[in-house]
Amino acid sequence: MLIHGYTDNAQRMWFGTGIAPALAKNHRVVALDNRNHGQSDKPVPGGSGKPQDVVELMDHLHIQRAHIHGYSMGGGMTGQLLGLIPDRFITAGFGGSGMQETDPKLRAQAAAMDEALPKAQGTDAAGMERFRARVTTLRPASSPPVSAAPVAVDLTRLNIPILAVNGTFDSPSAKTQRLWREARIFQNVLLADKTHLTAIATGGAPPAYIEAITKFIDAYDK
Repeated sequence: MLIHGYTDNAQRMWFGTGIAPALAKNHRVVALDNRNHGQSDKPVPGGSGKPQDVVELMDHLHIQRAHIHGYSMGGGMTGQLLGLIPDRFITAGFGGSGMQETDPKLRAQAAAMDEALPKAQGTDAAGMERFRARVTTLRPASSPPVSAAPVAVDLTRLNIPILAVNGTFDSPSAKTQRLWREARIFQNVLLADKTHLTAIATGGAPPAYIEAITKFIDAYDK
């Protein structure tokens, strides 16, 4: 089950990048267009997706358990789903995302680690600035980011393998420190010199991303 990011769609993010075709060699792949995105209904134009829509789709397709992987907003939805339906995960995957610390001191610690990392420059930095400006323009005040909602889940009690794939230019520590601390089984993949955008570019996802997700899912398949 693949969940795309904000302002994107399933075809572009998963099939156009080569991720879905790689997974489809050994698995049934379901990738939805989140509400307010792609070919789905848009009750709140520019609004976020809704984790409960994933649950309803799984129910409709009679999918009891699945590998659930989301990018960016989709990763935020994956985190919410870990709290809502943990028994329906085989594995959880976060791309361009993760689960931030809830404790302010630990959150500041992770942010300091990211601050010490090299930053994107040139066209990569300019692309991110344009993306942030577009998001600010499109997102209505009535639909905050999914990541803004606290995730009510105790990862230490879950025996679900978790994967995170983030660019080194995309604040990876803030997204993964909690996963390092709490998840029983956690694999962290860093994509060198990739931003939030270039980690899953239209011309094709980095081979390291495709290799990481396919090997991880194959390793924990049931």
